[in-house]
Amino acid sequence: MLCAVFTLMLVNISTTAQADSSNFAGPYIGVSISGYGLQLDGTAQTSATPLTAPEEDKVSLGQVAPVTGLEAGYAIPLGSAFLIDIGASRFQGEAKLEFHGDRDNETVVSGDATEFNSTPTNVSFTVNDLVTFYIAPTLVLSDTSSLYVKVGLTEADIGISGDITTPGDLAGTTWALGTRTVLPSGIFIKTEAGYTDYNAISAVGLGNNISANNTYSADPTVAFGTVALGFRF
Repeated sequence: MLCAVFTLMLVNISTTAQADSSNFAGPYIGVSISGYGLQLDGTAQTSATPLTAPEEDKVSLGQVAPVTGLEAGYAIPLGSAFLIDIGASRFQGEAKLEFHGDRDNETVVSGDATEFNSTPTNVSFTVNDLVTFYIAPTLVLSDTSSLYVKVGLTEADIGISGDITTPGDLAGTTWALGTRTVLPSGIFIKTEAGYTDYNAISAVGLGNNISANNTYSADPTVAFGTVALGFRF
């Protein structure tokens, strides 16, 4: 969708506009503040016990928070009005999705005597420290302003608590549309809006406090808006 919008703008931009890609080219660094909206939809499937049937519990977390970040990149000019921007950004933030419950377990005390006790099945997934590696085709609109579409690979750290396996790294695809305004001094301002669709994460019980038949999963999605201030060398 963003690519279609960008292509349409390329077609409609007047060829008489004064543009100079050299004003945007070269290495740069920046700091940013973003508004992140994170949606985590989780499912816990617990195994059957002598007293209870299998259960499936669904948990959702919606969290909106400001996060700060750093970015660095290099813009390569391809003609007077077009660049390819390659870079990386890192954001600090954290969101936690928790599952809580108790399951009854059977214990043989002596002979035919049987005792049932309750074992907590508390589990949590924590998502933090987002890193994005991106490429951003950029259209120069004037000597000071440009428009870009970004596609990137975003990774995040996963933390867990509870007697469960550790899932693999969280990864997803980021799409964004933004503008960059560069002053003669080299200082620039960027505004950007986009989203990241992550792969699902999952874990199973290790069999100590939580049955090896219990499974836990979460499906994260992020929408964001970013303002960055930086310097082009």
